[in-house]
Amino acid sequence: MENLRSLLPSVNSLVVFEAAGRLSSFTGAARELRMTQAAVSYAVHRLEAHLGTALFLREHRRVRLSEAGARFHADVSIGLQHIQRSAQDLRAVATGGHVTLSCSTAFAAFWMVPRMAELRADLPEIDLRIQTADRDLDLVGEGIPLAIRGGDPGDWPQYLSAPLAAEEIYPVCGAGYLAGRDRPRLAADLLEHQLIHLEEPHRSAATWRDWFASAGIEGRRVPKGLQINDYVLVVQSVIAGQGIALGWRHLVEGLVDQGVLVRLSDHALSTGLQFHVIWPRNATLSRAALEVRDWLLAQPRD
Repeated sequence: MENLRSLLPSVNSLVVFEAAGRLSSFTGAARELRMTQAAVSYAVHRLEAHLGTALFLREHRRVRLSEAGARFHADVSIGLQHIQRSAQDLRAVATGGHVTLSCSTAFAAFWMVPRMAELRADLPEIDLRIQTADRDLDLVGEGIPLAIRGGDPGDWPQYLSAPLAAEEIYPVCGAGYLAGRDRPRLAADLLEHQLIHLEEPHRSAATWRDWFASAGIEGRRVPKGLQINDYVLVVQSVIAGQGIALGWRHLVEGLVDQGVLVRLSDHALSTGLQFHVIWPRNATLSRAALEVRDWLLAQPRD
């Protein structure tokens, strides 16, 4: 490999070039990097001289990458991103401190929030940051060490995982819903009630049809009822007495124990899948991330 020290004037020139190309502006790059515009222009000129080609087309009041500059910029951007991510990972391992956990809004609201006081008491030195998303994130690309994900670990070969909770689902209603109504005795009785449906836009989720089929009721039209694409809103609607919804045990059992929700059937749909704590297979977790992972997995499951 040709000696990089003779090919490039400095790593700083690549940082300046990346910013100028991304922003299409020497002035913008100077502002972002806290340099003078003249210093940015000089760094770019030196880089162009070393490479023997123009990287930018200078136009009135703006610059833009040349064809050669665009090709070089793509490679430089990827290289600098990898260096930045690696440096961040090393610093995180060395210093510990904060830990980011990616999960659904429902898991954050119904599983994590009720346990936050206990987590702070058990891990007082750790600053946990919960990042919710309506879809499963790329942990490596986002720089996130831990996440909660439901499904089959075989579908995520880039991650290691440990089971957190089995997927068990049963119908629930709000504490006041049954006032003036007959309590359903059989699974089929639920077909006569207002059902609330989770219309999950990005993740796969069991449906009322799945639950009825697991109870031996197939070939019947399941009433559409109210359809909501966010499980937190589903549960809030149930609490408000708007109808009956499917309750994922690990999320709603606390509300059932408190009497906020009422379980309406002894039958539960067990999908055979589990919710897992996952982390990147090829990443080194910081001490703090390891402690958070182990704390999550140590929580009672019943």
